[in-house]
Amino acid sequence: MKLRAVFTTISILLGALSELPESNAQDRAAFAALRENGAVALMRHGDAPGGTGDPPGFNLNDCSTQRNLSTKGRQQAVRMGQRLKAERVRIGKVLSSPWCRCIDTAKLLGLARVEVADTFSNAFMLQGRSAALASGARQTIGAWRGPGALLVVTHGVNIAALTGVRPAQGEMVIVKAEPGGRVLPIARIPAP
Repeated sequence: MKLRAVFTTISILLGALSELPESNAQDRAAFAALRENGAVALMRHGDAPGGTGDPPGFNLNDCSTQRNLSTKGRQQAVRMGQRLKAERVRIGKVLSSPWCRCIDTAKLLGLARVEVADTFSNAFMLQGRSAALASGARQTIGAWRGPGALLVVTHGVNIAALTGVRPAQGEMVIVKAEPGGRVLPIARIPAP
């Protein structure tokens, strides 16, 4: 009778393990890809309610005129930074769009000094410059060799233009530069 109970328990545990979300395996693969020297991750800023774009008359030098991170968005950034540290991902450089929600996300990750990179500016708000922004982003991504991974905090529209992936707020897309400037998405890490 006891042996049957042991087999039943083992069967239940194996069933539970088989029902674990597939994202765990996907997350492990994504973090493994990020641990490779020269890896590149594009992260959409954390949750910033208020639609898309920014209010009329926004000013890049005045965060109060822009869409900003919510408490949820700040928590997403902190948790993503903690996950990257726990997974022993070595971040060599952090670049950010000049928009406050991106800079704040990048700083809250707590991984490295944040450098503002205009080529990752909000392509939705600068539609007339979107091709030039994407070209500069491709060059930056293609030139990265490490040490460590390059982490870029930018906007969903920018990531979509480069990869075809429309990430959720706070989500990360790991990419690989291909010959000819193509940026290939190879893994995703959902917002924590």
